[in-house]
Amino acid sequence: MNSAGCSGSGRRPTRCRARPGSGGKKTGKNPTDRGKNGTEKSLLTEGDGGPLGVVTAGANAVGQKLLKATIEAIVVERPDPAEQEQHLSLDKAYDNPNGRGAATEAGYTPHIRRIGGERKACDRPKGHKPRRWVVERTFAWLSKCRGILVRYEKKGGNYLGLIQMACGLLWYRRLHRIKGSDATQNAT
Repeated sequence: MNSAGCSGSGRRPTRCRARPGSGGKKTGKNPTDRGKNGTEKSLLTEGDGGPLGVVTAGANAVGQKLLKATIEAIVVERPDPAEQEQHLSLDKAYDNPNGRGAATEAGYTPHIRRIGGERKACDRPKGHKPRRWVVERTFAWLSKCRGILVRYEKKGGNYLGLIQMACGLLWYRRLHRIKGSDATQNAT
């Protein structure tokens, strides 16, 4: 009898072929889903929700540690921070020296809500929307792509490539829609 639990005739020892773990190296135990393997996606968007940079890691990765990599993953050329002030809005999870340091080091002015701070009344001028929902909406747009919603790829690079392709598709659709609306406005 084969002690490894592999099938065979019993005459010659056969090797077990280990099935690779689902998701490869860029997965980790998801703390919110009974410890199942999962993937964390960190996304940076512009003001209207267009994706600029994306990074993937295991679901057990701390988002604060992905901030620097996400900023470095921006695929479009940024204006010089010395010439044009650039703002980066982050949620409470980034209210620490690492989060503020990564944003400042990249040339952004960080806007991070304080942990434990009381909620202030809405004192923003009309027309200035809250900023956090923009990223959540972009994640919802990306989730419409079936290959991204559930991760089937074993290799992290393949999954990241699918996400980047979906981001490119979002940009194409946005630019096509803007181009179409400009043509209708010029015709009238």
